[in-house]
Amino acid sequence: MKVLSVGSEIYPLVKTGGLADVLGALPAALAAEGIETRTLVPGYPAVMAALDRAETVVELPDLFGGEAKILAAASAGLPLFVLDAPHLYARPGNPYADASGYDWADNGLRFAALARAAAEIGNGALEGFRPDIVHAHDWQAGLAPAYLHYAGGQRPRTVMTIHNLAYQGQFPAYLMGFLGLPPESYAMEGVEYYQSVGYLKAGLQFADAITTVSPSYAAELQTEAGGMGLTGLFRRRSAFLHGILNGIDTGIWNPERDSLIAARFATENLPARRENKAALQRRLGLAPEPETLLFAVVSRLAWQKGLDLLHDVLPVLEEMGAQLAVLGSGEAALEAAYLAAARARPERIACVIGFDEELAHLMQAGADAVLVPSRFEPCGLTQMIAQRYGAVPVVARVGGLADTVIDANEIALDAHAATGVQFAPVAAEMLAIALNRTARLWKDREAWRRMQRNGMKADFSWARPARHYAELYRGLLA
Repeated sequence: MKVLSVGSEIYPLVKTGGLADVLGALPAALAAEGIETRTLVPGYPAVMAALDRAETVVELPDLFGGEAKILAAASAGLPLFVLDAPHLYARPGNPYADASGYDWADNGLRFAALARAAAEIGNGALEGFRPDIVHAHDWQAGLAPAYLHYAGGQRPRTVMTIHNLAYQGQFPAYLMGFLGLPPESYAMEGVEYYQSVGYLKAGLQFADAITTVSPSYAAELQTEAGGMGLTGLFRRRSAFLHGILNGIDTGIWNPERDSLIAARFATENLPARRENKAALQRRLGLAPEPETLLFAVVSRLAWQKGLDLLHDVLPVLEEMGAQLAVLGSGEAALEAAYLAAARARPERIACVIGFDEELAHLMQAGADAVLVPSRFEPCGLTQMIAQRYGAVPVVARVGGLADTVIDANEIALDAHAATGVQFAPVAAEMLAIALNRTARLWKDREAWRRMQRNGMKADFSWARPARHYAELYRGLLA
């Protein structure tokens, strides 16, 4: 079976979030299921600079105002197709926005081009690779199922995956004059969405199957709050909607082999984690207190992530004598708030704005607990990484967080099954209660070590998700 995966970023070539991790890790996992996957990505400068053995396989003389071509290439062990369109992608920095943070004005055309190229490959433009499945990821690839639908004829089956419904790709209706879709496609049962063109909506409308990145998030999409304007469509297509939990790259995130942490460890030698905690406290200027409960946040600093709620309950952490380490960037007000808190109590709170891969690994390996108080979270990777590294996750009971953390309630503790702490609803007072629950568990070191070992033994690899995707693909072809 051959699959064409289509997305706007892929690790390690270009990454702004978890989408890149999925596109980078899933092909190798699918190969174990006998599925050949090639990934189509835009030819950003970082991608073009990283290619090995690039060969032009399709010429596109006029793609939305300029010459383009599809390259077959490889990079970092990934088999790729790259849409080389300098007039659309030869720009520095972020794939979606300029240096000032404003979206590129032609993003509608830039990512319609990606979908058009996917449809060309899907319809047999490339000799030697005609995919059985075209798998589109997020709004940037959302028009691919629509282009394939309106092309008619024998086409590959299509899958649309939602990584985060908050980003839907809506563009003005006048763009219809440029997209090359038939006029009748601009309708409620087509690509029209609140008098605009909805790229993700188009994919959801026309894909043969819809997936999202956790079972709980799939259920939330069908609620008024979670559907974000698309509830009716999700309910109408619920029979085609599947929640498949993401995995993590267990080669990169492996405390037994991680070269970025101070001391490697496994379930058999958990005391070695103490060296990482001490190293983290030294690096961040926190008081060197091995018996103090150390919380960590590795996240975008954003309303979605609930980090305004955490800031509201900092006095609770102070009262219990805990420490907090924060790594991330995002909304200016939250960045300023956490920096101010760190300046006021430097031995208890540390904040690093930006992203530091080595520090992220050390925080997972050295923190006692990792906080993820998200208002909504399609899947989440931080809580899975935390468990693999023996840090107890404290999470809101939403989306993938609910699916990957077993709450330390009385039954789970008695059954020796708990891996973390959940709270709901997502509110400051409930987060405060969860923090106090965590502090009580911390004092019961036997129960705490058991939670650590439970989390470290859980299988968060891509093997299980790959089996689910393979079953889905085979069902579509059957």
